[in-house]
Order: sequence, then C-alpha cells, then structure tokens
Amino acid sequence: MGQRVPVVGTPAADFQLPDLTGRLRSLSEFKGKVVLLNFWATWCKPCTTEMPAMQAGYDQLQDKLVVLAINELEDVEKVREHIRTYGHTFPVLLDRDNRVANQYGVFGLPVSVFIDQHGVVQEYIKGGLLTEEKIHQVVKRLDDPSSRSAALR
Repeated sequence: MGQRVPVVGTPAADFQLPDLTGRLRSLSEFKGKVVLLNFWATWCKPCTTEMPAMQAGYDQLQDKLVVLAINELEDVEKVREHIRTYGHTFPVLLDRDNRVANQYGVFGLPVSVFIDQHGVVQEYIKGGLLTEEKIHQVVKRLDDPSSRSAALR
C-alpha cells in the first residue's frame, strides 16, 4: 500500500530505477534542476493526454527542467512501443514493483510531483491536470529567486 503523499516543503525521497535501456537513474543525479516526476501507465487515457504537455515542457525548458516519466508495473516492450508511437524523448523509468510509486503516495494515475533544484517537493498534482502552461508556471516560479524568497516570508 502507498505511503502518505509527500508534504510540500519536505525533501523528496531519493530512488533508483532503470530507464528503457536498463541504465539505473536516481533522483539525486538531477539536483540543480527542477524535476517533474510523472507517474503513468500506457492504459491510462489521462496519462497519454497530458504527455504532449510534458514533451513540450521538456523540449522548451531543458536547461531548467528534467522530466522523469515513471511507468508503473508494465512490461518494458509495451512501454517502449507506447513511447515510440507517440514520439516522446524525455526519460522513462520503470517502477516494476511500484516501490517508488508507493514511496510517493501514488494512488490512481496520473500523478505529477514537482521537485525544486534543492531536492524539495514543491507541488503534487493528482489526476490529468498537467498542462504546458502549468509546467511553465511552476518552473518559472521555482527558477525565480525573488518569488522563492517571497514565498518563504
């Protein structure tokens, strides 16, 4: 069963998962950039619907944003085919035993978690509510030191 949803303002739990080539990737290797974790599955229509926004954000904000699409419980070939069919180029990680999804309190798909440059959870979005505009807004807010310090006051 999933753990509690991570609280905004708390450190994001580090993890290691294989990508589609089998290479192990960890959250901590992306410190210094905003990270968008997106938990998804090929059968999830809202997941597929929001992926073009993730791709656009990834393409436009590569110097500031890392997108990690974390697939839950599916066969690597099925995931590869889905990614190839839709032409996505962002990194896809395989959560074969749902360990990371459980770690992040994921119950139902899709779920998106924004993590700031310092490894702190900044936003948790449940359901197919992720848009290109939302991605740009969050990255801009997290990338602007004046808005970050204003939020801390």
